Amino acid sequence: MKLTRLSAALALLAIAASCSDAVDKAAKKRIFSPEDPPKVVASSAEQLDPAKLGDARLARRVLRMGAAEATERLGPHRFTATVSLAWTGGGQSEELKETRTLAAGAGGVAGDFHASLENSRDQGLEVIRVHNSVYARSRYGKFRQRLRDRGMAEVEREEVYGALRDFDAVFDGRLKLAPTGQVSIRGRPAIRYAASLGPAEKAAEEGSNLPKKPTPKGGVDDSTSRRIAFFEKRQPKSVHGEVAVDSKTAVVLESHLEGLLAIPSPDGKEATLRMILETGVADIGKDPGIKAPAEFLPDADKPAGIAAALDRFGIPHGAGQKRDAGAEEPAEEEN
Repeated sequence: MKLTRLSAALALLAIAASCSDAVDKAAKKRIFSPEDPPKVVASSAEQLDPAKLGDARLARRVLRMGAAEATERLGPHRFTATVSLAWTGGGQSEELKETRTLAAGAGGVAGDFHASLENSRDQGLEVIRVHNSVYARSRYGKFRQRLRDRGMAEVEREEVYGALRDFDAVFDGRLKLAPTGQVSIRGRPAIRYAASLGPAEKAAEEGSNLPKKPTPKGGVDDSTSRRIAFFEKRQPKSVHGEVAVDSKTAVVLESHLEGLLAIPSPDGKEATLRMILETGVADIGKDPGIKAPAEFLPDADKPAGIAAALDRFGIPHGAGQKRDAGAEEPAEEEN
């Protein structure tokens, strides 16, 4: 009887040990396995059929492809885009033209790049990343090194490259593509598509689980209200143009698009926005020779700003303004 109990106990211990050993092995395998590739690298390995962009989902996937993935697919290249906006309403009209340029070096998602954006109102920015060092400036400012970039460079790279994505988003993802034939774009075989305005998607069901839009305690400011009204009430009227997609990589090599939006106003009148977009990709496979700026300001914890202005005019500040514990506050002068 004792032998039976002892055998049973030994068997249980053996089973427990084997289970524990299996769990440990599985845990060690997870811990010491190679890291998964970055999401962009994994996305760039996905096979996309450039001949089937008549499918709306695949068209969205290609039209909204980001800069990092495009670089992973194409290698070094140069991207340019011009965006023209003409707003008419209330007896007034406004125009804005924007130019975007991205020189992408080898290395894909982690590679060097030089991105710039400027518009017809003398606004803009420029960002350079070379050998993992980042430099940035406003249009007429001086470059400053950014040792603690925190992803700013990648955000700006995607913003500069995302002109086609922005056009598609403004027109509510309704760009419809129809193939028109094979073409050659700067020596690369491509498929050309005619673009038009597709049908509006069906509205979401009333039983949606999306949370309600939060409202600030003090209410929404006028500027934010106008932006919300634009995106909620905009009515795409027309889109026409063409898009050429690389036959090998499914990256958009060229696009020429024009669209018209209408936005109803509270007084019953209607404002319109005409948007014209042109994009192009060139110098594929050529090293753009990106270099750090010859002159740049060092990284700083805090921009000089107000403190520098006070120093310039000899006005003490900071520690020089501390008063004794018993000092009285100066009386305010009467007007």
